[in-house]
Amino acid sequence: MKIVNPTFITSAADKKGFLKTDKPVICVAGKSNVGKSSFINMLAQRKKLAKTSSTPGRTRLVNYFDFGEFILADLPGYGYAQVAKSEKQRWAKTLDDFFKLTDITLAISLVDIRHDPTEDDKTMVKYLYSKIIPFILVSTKADKIAKTKVKTQGAHVASKLALTGNDIICTSAETGLGRDQVIAAIQKAIDIKNAPTDDLDDDLTDEDLLDAKDAQA
Repeated sequence: MKIVNPTFITSAADKKGFLKTDKPVICVAGKSNVGKSSFINMLAQRKKLAKTSSTPGRTRLVNYFDFGEFILADLPGYGYAQVAKSEKQRWAKTLDDFFKLTDITLAISLVDIRHDPTEDDKTMVKYLYSKIIPFILVSTKADKIAKTKVKTQGAHVASKLALTGNDIICTSAETGLGRDQVIAAIQKAIDIKNAPTDDLDDDLTDEDLLDAKDAQA
């Protein structure tokens, strides 16, 4: 997959503004200050496609970007304490509506490699499992720890979400670490989505598909 000239499309404050598209939709979810904007800019290989901020909780909208072969949806960050309860509830409603009303090809769940996943992170992963939404776990800010610790720390973070070191992609917006792996995962999800139903059983391995019963257990 080659990403050429990704562009910002529009923002949506609620379900009335959600983008309708025939392209695959890849969404990026994570807690406030996990580095979503920097991650998106790394994928795009553009410094200012998604606006970054030093103030957590600034992303209160669903922001849509055209990446050519797919649409990327940047979801509101969750878990920021210093906002009113009513505002948190509104963000939660926007997220819930998005997942219910959008045909998602792949969700990218971001976690900070430096810290154990928060309860909100755990809730997000459980939600994706419960709704049988294809997703990958991606850690950000790998450049903030020693290179020799990235693999083991990534595995540790994954273990807190009942996953393994093989189930997490460690990334760095500063160095570009993990970008190719994420792009490959997106391409794989798109291929699976577009595959004829009759071909799925023949073409996919156990590693490609989650067993729905186990996911909901």
